[in-house]
Amino acid sequence: MSDFKLTRREGFGFAALAAGLTAVPALAASATGKGAGKIDFKDPKWNRDTFARLDGDTDTSKEKCGWIKGRAMGVRENEKVRPLFDVEGFSFTRLQKLDDGSWRKLLREIVFYRDLETGKILETWRNPYTNEDVKVVPIANDPFNFTISEFEPEPPSYGGLNQDKPPRRPLLLDWQEAPGGMILLNTRIDLYYPNALRPDKWVRESSGWMNRVSEYFTYYMKREDVANTRLTHIPHVGSWTRITPWLPWMMMGQAQGHINCVTSYGSVDGERELAPDIVAAARAMDEKWLHAPTEDYGPSLSSLENFAREQTPSPVPAGWNPPQPPKAVGPLPATAK
Repeated sequence: MSDFKLTRREGFGFAALAAGLTAVPALAASATGKGAGKIDFKDPKWNRDTFARLDGDTDTSKEKCGWIKGRAMGVRENEKVRPLFDVEGFSFTRLQKLDDGSWRKLLREIVFYRDLETGKILETWRNPYTNEDVKVVPIANDPFNFTISEFEPEPPSYGGLNQDKPPRRPLLLDWQEAPGGMILLNTRIDLYYPNALRPDKWVRESSGWMNRVSEYFTYYMKREDVANTRLTHIPHVGSWTRITPWLPWMMMGQAQGHINCVTSYGSVDGERELAPDIVAAARAMDEKWLHAPTEDYGPSLSSLENFAREQTPSPVPAGWNPPQPPKAVGPLPATAK
């Protein structure tokens, strides 16, 4: 699931795949055969249209389904990284062609959390840092829309919370030739913006006044597919890493540490290639999650802003404090000789 946002989603918006993109020295090549087209990493319009074919389907009558699966780990000082839960979800995307040649991406995305041992979708989760059972809130973003143009996109505004406005630059993505007739694309985004969950109101849910999130994506695709202009969508697989504060439903407050989420993702052939239990869970919430939007509406918010709108602050027990990491190990005894 690949978006310029990100994240998406405090969620794992595929999520969301990435604004603030940087470029490497460009290459150019041409191909032969049916549907052969020029590959020109230096052309902003080629970047625009190729990324649209990768992240959606330029046949605007079709939907593109993206899938994601991986694991979330907790990172704190003075202890090893701890696996917390698995994540798995999907998105449905539709493209609209704009008058200036840009593409408007219309997206819905949903992500569930799984028990590490049983693989079952979690409704409650035993927080190992607090020994408390907490209610699990899946990611459900409707919509997360943005425009793919010949210029680098602005970072997501998250309902006006993020005011970062970088200078306008041509869209030159980080494409690289890879062994075995493959092309890879790296995108990345690093954000620091006001938290929708104010810690004076959301004492147990908020990680602090500011929200720091980074996302890193790598797409892998066949070179022949990129060159084949008859393909309105470029099949691909990839990896996505998201560094994010504790999820609000974990009830960690402003505890030290963060989550590192590492996943695989790719495009799939619709509902039939998704895990039946996540399809059933999404359908039980609303049939709309199995379809892309047909109209452009908003606002486009990440799951953190949606959490602030849809949930209510939890009571704060008397004497409650955020969990603390273990104390640092002192000087070790000299090794016996």
